This record gives sequence, C-alpha cells and structure tokens, in this order.
Amino acid sequence: MKLTIERTALLKALGHVQSVVERRNTIPILSNVLLTAEREQVGFSATDLDMEIIDQGAAQVDVPGQITAPAHTLYEIVRKLPDGADVSLSFTGDDPRLQVQAGRSKFNLPVLPAGDFPVMSSDGLSAPIPVDANDLARLIDKTRFAISTEETRYYLNGLYVHTVVDNGQPMLRAVATDGHRLALAEMPAPEGAAGQPGVIVPRKTINEARRLLEDAGEMVDFQVSPQKVRFEFGQAAALTSKVIDGSFPDYMRVIPRDNAKVMLVDNSLFAQAVDRVATISAEKSRSVKMAVEPGKMILTVRNMEAGQAVEELEIDYDGDSFEIGFNARYLLDVTGQIGGEIAEFRFADPASPTLVLDPTDAGVKYVLMPLRV
Repeated sequence: MKLTIERTALLKALGHVQSVVERRNTIPILSNVLLTAEREQVGFSATDLDMEIIDQGAAQVDVPGQITAPAHTLYEIVRKLPDGADVSLSFTGDDPRLQVQAGRSKFNLPVLPAGDFPVMSSDGLSAPIPVDANDLARLIDKTRFAISTEETRYYLNGLYVHTVVDNGQPMLRAVATDGHRLALAEMPAPEGAAGQPGVIVPRKTINEARRLLEDAGEMVDFQVSPQKVRFEFGQAAALTSKVIDGSFPDYMRVIPRDNAKVMLVDNSLFAQAVDRVATISAEKSRSVKMAVEPGKMILTVRNMEAGQAVEELEIDYDGDSFEIGFNARYLLDVTGQIGGEIAEFRFADPASPTLVLDPTDAGVKYVLMPLRV
C-alpha cells in the first residue's frame, strides 16, 4: 500500500474516527485504525466492538491495499506535522511497519493485519431517514446531560429516541433520565420515521454523533433497527452503533400535568445566583433551598462546616408561599439549556416533581425531583 494525502484531510478523517478507540484495550487490534487505499481515496475505520466510525478522504493512491496502525499515535503524529504538508503512508511486505513521511519527518509504526479487524455489519437497518443536522443537534444538546452514568440501571445509560403521535402530529422525541431529573425534546417527525422502533442509543454513541455533527452537511441520514442505529453525516463520515438492549421506563408517568404554581424568573440571573450560593454547599448533596413567595425568591444553602449563603431574587409569582429544595448542579444543567431569557417553573408541592419549561421552545420539557431540606 502506498498513498499521499494532504495533512488537513488526513487529520480531519483521523480526528473523526480515533475518538471511538479506547485508551486501554485488552484486544490489540481495537487500538488500531483500519486504512483502506483504493482508487483516488483512502478509507478510515475504527471500532470498540459496540460502535464503528468510518470516514474517507481524497488521496493520491499509488498502490492500493489495506493495513491497520495505532490510531492515537498516528493521529498525534499527523496533528504535530506542519500545516499544508503532504503526508505519505506506505507499507510493503519487506518492512513489517507502516512508514509515515512528511517533509523531513519519518516515522515507522507497528501494524496488524487488516484481515483481523472486526467489521460491523449494517444488516436489517431501515431505509435512510433524512433529518436536519441542526434539529438533531438540538435534540441531543437539550437532553444528553440527563443521561444516567449508573451502570446498575443500564437501560438509562442512553438517549431514548422514538416517534410518538401528539395531537395527530407525528413527533420524533428524545428522552433521557437518571431517576433524579428528566429531559425531553421533540421535533416534527421527518418523513419515514413514523413506525420505526424506539431505541436507546448509548451515551458514548450520542456524544460521538454530536461531535461529528459539527462537520456534517445540512442533512443527516438516520437508519434504525431494533439492534443498531446508523448516522450518515454526508462528506463520507458514518457512525454505526449497537443500541442498549432493554426497555426504557414509562417516562410519561413522571411528567407532571397539573402543577398549578407557576413561577417565571430571569434565567441567567437565577443560574448565577444558584451558582454563587452553591459555592459553600456540601459536595455530596449540593442542596439549595428555594423559599418562594409572591414577587421574590430566597435561595439558601447551609453547610455545617462552611457556613451559610443567602441570596434574594425578583420573580413573577403570585401564589401561596412555600419552600422546596433541589440539587444545585441539576438546576444549573437545566438553566443551561433554556434558550430564552425567562425560565418557567411549575410546582405542585415540596415533595412532588417540578416541571421546568422554556417559553421560547415548546418542544422541550424538564422534570426535577426535589430534595428534602
């Protein structure tokens, strides 16, 4: 195999695929990227057995062929080469190493045979469903912070993507929860999405897909089956992943329908105030007490060791006074996703879930479980 490729194109393609490779691997071939040179392009493929990312770039191919080389090492080498350099990659049977050459720099990297590299099949996937890249990025951004990291409830370790019919309109909906908070975002279902199975897409896949969306075209093709999902980002990059085998809980049961106490607050002022008072909260619970009364809210944090913090805020509220507690980090996560200036909180009582809405975006809902304070 012998080819020459411009450094920027090589760096971009390697950057797309190498992040799927785990730093520590018990199976040596999984630390490698598969290079496939044919015609006027070179293909790159990396996998962790649960997810595969492929990409390709234009190259001058002198001798077609396939080989695998260490993904992170190759990426670091290319990253440190001068801008605009032409990079030559060559592998011959005489030398059992991949030769990387650019200008006066020369590297030899160990290789493993391409035949041992695991390839993920895309059998059984649906026809491609075109989704607007910005809409897909919005679904991910508005919800992924609530994905659980607890391995015991593995079915919460992903984003539940499915279609629902709401008031006669089919919607594509993404939901994430960790048992303490829930995030829901939806958009009108693209053509072909209705009737497809709902899938729980793993957290790592969601993060990689979001990263690849930065370089995607206007549209992304989304394919789904009960076992796998595939995103095609245009410009050659594609991600195929297994989905989490489990059933997502009935999340509609925990979304409050008739919380009557409605409070409006300036979102950025509220977030800053929560952040300030949480400075002295105990790291474990991080609880903030909100005393809500007509026209104002008092945020209080008491910590036996670090003292006490109190801050008062103006709010738009004219109901009965009450006190409720929340985890400060969860409040900040939710306020960080509110796009408008105002956040809308709907309370029932201090022991029931609270609904948080964004008045500028009707397609998102957040639910926060209160803490005892």
